Amino acid sequence: MYTWVKVFHLVFVIAWMATVFYLPRILVNLAETQGQAEVQARLQLMGRKLYRFGHNMFGLAVILGLVLWLGYRVIPDFQTMVGPGTGWLHAKLALVALLLAHFIIAGRWLKGAEKGKPLPSSFKLRLFNEAPVVLLIAVVWLVLAKPF
Repeated sequence: MYTWVKVFHLVFVIAWMATVFYLPRILVNLAETQGQAEVQARLQLMGRKLYRFGHNMFGLAVILGLVLWLGYRVIPDFQTMVGPGTGWLHAKLALVALLLAHFIIAGRWLKGAEKGKPLPSSFKLRLFNEAPVVLLIAVVWLVLAKPF
């Protein structure tokens, strides 16, 4: 059962990360299509749907992550991630919190753009789009290496 929980946790994390990577790209396109109302409306619709999908995927990933973390307390013979040598997990969770903050900021910019508020420049949005890659590399390294 542990392996299946882990598989589905990873699938939902991958789906959420796809939204984390793509939502800022939609914002870049919104910033670069000022004055094109039809294109803007389509991008805003895509962004809203993607943001909602991302929230759902994040929620499912968190629930399954909690099962992986604390499932040993309620599921017989379930492996545990609690105990000595799990400091990497706290570092990973801190980085996931930063990724979530990034996702929420992108969502707020999207909602602001729908209300007519200006977006940052497309250059700044492109830089913003690259930040999750660095954080994801660190998360994957922590999970695989378990350095502390």
